[in-house]
Amino acid sequence: LRISNYWEQEKRQNDLRRQLIHKKHTAKYTIDDIAGISEAIQSTKNIARRIALSEANVLITGETGVGKELFAQAIHNLSGRKQRPFVAVNCGAIAESLLESELFGYEGGAFTGARKEGKLGLFELAHTGTLFLDEIGDMPLHLQVRLLRALQEKEITRVGGDSVIPV
Repeated sequence: LRISNYWEQEKRQNDLRRQLIHKKHTAKYTIDDIAGISEAIQSTKNIARRIALSEANVLITGETGVGKELFAQAIHNLSGRKQRPFVAVNCGAIAESLLESELFGYEGGAFTGARKEGKLGLFELAHTGTLFLDEIGDMPLHLQVRLLRALQEKEITRVGGDSVIPV
């Protein structure tokens, strides 16, 4: 009974994610969209190709405007996840009070104004795909700690919840 409930829940969540792909949670840029012929660009593109073969978390660093998201989308499109969601979020653009519930979702009634049925977070929306977190350095430290734990353990807990959700 528990296994069938698990597979029913997994099918429901995959159906929801498939619907989200049509809502712009896709990566539109490929490695060929990255212009440049310098040795540095060619080397970085080769690194991206190798990274795409990995299942590891990736940290892309660089100044604003250098193309971090372009490389993230290219890596996604080179990977085995290319048919899955690519969810991008600018952590510096979301109010601190909302960021935790946006990333991790929340259970119904978790706080005043919460939907009674709860809400999927961005980690759940990106499940089996790619979650691109831009400007993580602008996040409050307590959320950076929670983010690190989610990346290490590959599981989250929704705000107001106590169930562990694998992602």
